[in-house]
Amino acid sequence: MSVNKYLPHVFVLPEDDANRQIANGFLLNLSTRQIQVLQEVGGWTYVRNRFVSDHLVEMERNRNRFMVLLVDFDAQTNRMQDVRAVIPKHLADRVFILGALSDPEALRQAGLGSYETIGRGMAEDCREGTETTWGHALLRHNGSELDRLRQYVRPILF
Repeated sequence: MSVNKYLPHVFVLPEDDANRQIANGFLLNLSTRQIQVLQEVGGWTYVRNRFVSDHLVEMERNRNRFMVLLVDFDAQTNRMQDVRAVIPKHLADRVFILGALSDPEALRQAGLGSYETIGRGMAEDCREGTETTWGHALLRHNGSELDRLRQYVRPILF
């Protein structure tokens, strides 16, 4: 199902199937249709490049669109900057870069549950303003992006 592009809405661009499953778990805790998980693209560089090639122009045209770029940080401290480098400054408030510090499999191995359960926990934290899931050591680095996400996107989704 697609979003109503005339209302504020969120597109989620996942790196891989695991990130897509987490995003779909997140959706299961929502009662809105103003978020859509897109097809996974196969790597963090593909997320970055696909954002530029397929979504940048539409974001320029449509001020109602917000994007969440879901990437694995692969324990690389510069990953956030590498992705953020392609986001024009005037769109920075509408694009969010989130992901596991290493990869989603590490979240499962850390006992956070299935990908769907992890996504549900993330949505619950966003709704309630808690950090039960987001506060985990493998997700804590998302703190500043999560704060921005709560400010701009929370009113759309919750």
